[in-house]
Amino acid sequence: MNQTSCLIKTDRSIAPLILRLTLALVLFPHGAQKLLGWWGGYGYGGTMQFFTQSMHIPTLFAFLAIMVEFFAPLVLAAGLLTRLAALIMGVHMAVAMTLGHLPFGFFMNWTGQQKGEGFEFHLLYIGVALALVVSGGGRCSVDAALQKPASAA
Repeated sequence: MNQTSCLIKTDRSIAPLILRLTLALVLFPHGAQKLLGWWGGYGYGGTMQFFTQSMHIPTLFAFLAIMVEFFAPLVLAAGLLTRLAALIMGVHMAVAMTLGHLPFGFFMNWTGQQKGEGFEFHLLYIGVALALVVSGGGRCSVDAALQKPASAA
């Protein structure tokens, strides 16, 4: 089995479809805020300034974070190279969790009493991404369409 086959291999079950679309739907608005300024976001310039000046993230990594949050959900929703897209998104969220959320504990800031958001959302996100790395794109994915049909024996 070649490397491309390993990346697109999937069954046609519905669970990965649900996971793909949910993960894409949750992350895309955040990417659109960062890149385009939609939904009250700061857009590319404001986000780059915050990442590089306030968080001291190197420019290349700040750029990659914005691109991952915007484009990876689109690729994931289509189910194209699902395993790779999910892995990238999971790593991205693990970095965000480590750099910005671990100091605030596990729980999100539901009551406004914390100085920041905890990492429970990030853990859930990483778990869904890992499930997609294991399962592939599932039903209605480009991966499934590209897969060679099983040969009749």
